[in-house]
Amino acid sequence: MAGLIGKKIGMTSVFGADGKNIPCTVIEAGPCVVTQVKSEDRDGYSALQLSFDDKEEKRTPKPLLGHFKKAKTAPKVTMAEFQGFEDGYKLGDTITVELFNDDTWVDVAGITKGKGFQGVVKRHGFSGVGGRTHGQADQERAPGSVGGSSDPSRVFKGMRMAGRAGGNRVKMINLQIIKIMPEQNLLLLKGSVPGHKGSYLIIEK
Repeated sequence: MAGLIGKKIGMTSVFGADGKNIPCTVIEAGPCVVTQVKSEDRDGYSALQLSFDDKEEKRTPKPLLGHFKKAKTAPKVTMAEFQGFEDGYKLGDTITVELFNDDTWVDVAGITKGKGFQGVVKRHGFSGVGGRTHGQADQERAPGSVGGSSDPSRVFKGMRMAGRAGGNRVKMINLQIIKIMPEQNLLLLKGSVPGHKGSYLIIEK
């Protein structure tokens, strides 16, 4: 679907027309620059490569410098491909948050906050193995048995155990657009979105 790359600014709240307080996420959506146009004839599919957020030339590899130079734009931090745009866009065109003027709902994808190494209670929602009864005093958050001893004498693949949590790509669908502020390229969405402040997001119509 057509969309933009954005950056999570933070959260706030606004009052709706009915006077209710609505929690919102503030996203800087664009402006994104078209840095590559893919076509059916040459690439086998139609898509636009959009780039977002300037960065220093000295921190950009030379091949990418040439890539951005073709589009006559400064080096960018992140790039993403979008399908579903109408024909007519060319290298160097800028697409702003006004792309969503006619929309009420969007989908947002991003990388969730990393939680580090966590136990099974936080990582998988286990309840622990019970209270402090029958002499058991330190096992409230333990995973319990992970497999049989004599049969199958092993731990099955995929067993839910402690480990790294978070840092996954998550897509949230049907988030309501509360407000668009084209002067600041800001988009207010109802509720929360994946990622920490300053993380990059994919926003799709």
